[in-house]
Amino acid sequence: MKFTTNHQLVLASASPRRKELFSKLGIPFEVVTSDVEETTVQANSMKDYVREVALLKARDVAKKERGKTIIGADTVVVFQDELLHKPKTPEEAVTHLQRLSHNRHSVMTAVAIITPDGREETFIEETVVVFKKLGQKIIEEYVKSGDPFDKAGGYGIQTDGALFVERIEGDYNNVVGLPLASVCEKLITLTIITI
Repeated sequence: MKFTTNHQLVLASASPRRKELFSKLGIPFEVVTSDVEETTVQANSMKDYVREVALLKARDVAKKERGKTIIGADTVVVFQDELLHKPKTPEEAVTHLQRLSHNRHSVMTAVAIITPDGREETFIEETVVVFKKLGQKIIEEYVKSGDPFDKAGGYGIQTDGALFVERIEGDYNNVVGLPLASVCEKLITLTIITI
């Protein structure tokens, strides 16, 4: 498929995984990262939290990139009504994976789109991930690899973390960090891209 756009698109994300996914649309875009502190966001629910963080990132970049269409996103892992952030220590990474072992958790990605006239659109995609029962040895070796530390929940489904997954219910790309099919659908609906 060939998409076209007359918008200057900016992906407000430092994530190499989001950049790689967004590039599959085959339209020109640039990457500009935000300088916001995500932990400043207070919200009443997990969905409100992830939406507010995505908006915070997109708004920050929109101030710097006037006249352009900004696409921001944030992904969180939710287990038993608790956010599992990117682990800061090996011990925290091990704990995350022990908790997720033989359990279901939810991966939510909020996408915020800000058009050049300042209009804001957001949506949230949710995917359920079911983990196999993990042995302590495989958890420790995975943590030693260093892979968990830049990933919400402490694992990457597109890396060796795939070995932990029994099944998913929903969009795989959402777990990677960007629900590409829904992003494409929204950009078409807003006539930001055309086919």
